[in-house]
Amino acid sequence: MGNLYQQFRALLPEAPLQAGAVIEVGAGVVTVQLPGGGRLKARGSAEAGQTVFVRDGVVESVAPSLPVVLIEI
Repeated sequence: MGNLYQQFRALLPEAPLQAGAVIEVGAGVVTVQLPGGGRLKARGSAEAGQTVFVRDGVVESVAPSLPVVLIEI
């Protein structure tokens, strides 16, 4: 039998990768506005107005700036 803690951790899903716009910058912490309207604080560095990738409360990287395309059906 393996390590029970590792078996338990394998049952839990990984934290999702989210993208959002940086709206506030502090000392090592940024506030990110998510597309759905939610906000979260993440550790890391970025500039206000940048779009970043966030996972599990940490800024992973700067996201590319792509145009928004709306398709009406």
